[in-house]
Amino acid sequence: MMFTESSTSRFAFLAALGAVWGLSEVVLGIGLHTCAQYASGSIMTGVALFFIAAGWALTKNARGPLVLVAIASLLKLFDALLLGLPIRHGAVANPIFAFWTEGLAFLVFVVVLGRGLARSRVRQALTGGLSALAAVSLFPLVKFATTIPACVYPGTTIPLSIYYAPLAVVISLVTVPLGLMAGTKLGSLEERILRADRARAFRYVYSPAAVLLSLLLILLVRII
Repeated sequence: MMFTESSTSRFAFLAALGAVWGLSEVVLGIGLHTCAQYASGSIMTGVALFFIAAGWALTKNARGPLVLVAIASLLKLFDALLLGLPIRHGAVANPIFAFWTEGLAFLVFVVVLGRGLARSRVRQALTGGLSALAAVSLFPLVKFATTIPACVYPGTTIPLSIYYAPLAVVISLVTVPLGLMAGTKLGSLEERILRADRARAFRYVYSPAAVLLSLLLILLVRII
């Protein structure tokens, strides 16, 4: 398959988005060496769906969200390396499982509600809410994928993802429309860059710079 100038530029934006998402996961989840702390997982679900939605709006196909999930997963593994944690650890394998369920849930509902999605804020919000609900509902199955059970609310047997599902849904009602808007604006910026000869080379700079900066900041966060 031939890579066009447009696809190369798009991948650069995706790499930058994935780097920022990976960094946000580390910052929001700082200090989480075992289980998520109460509602933090639900908040991170909403954040994840923002980036996933932006990736879809940028590429208009499944490649965008899947590339973002892969990059975020790699940065999570980098963070685990800094913490000296094995891959099969609750603070590593389980969040990565969550990334993939969020990405796949979003793609399913984009297919279901995709017609008119770009023009309807209601459909966008509904896509966000349903994606979050599906992702948090599937998360307890993580035990079968990683052998590590989902964290439960203290004093109960209810997984945190289920207990705080309404919060994840409410946040995603907002973050998915915002992510779609951000991805659309990035697509417009990409087109302007491709039309400007002097700016074309810039796409080869900002993507590696975003990834390297995110890796550096993750390193600094863990050192401090």
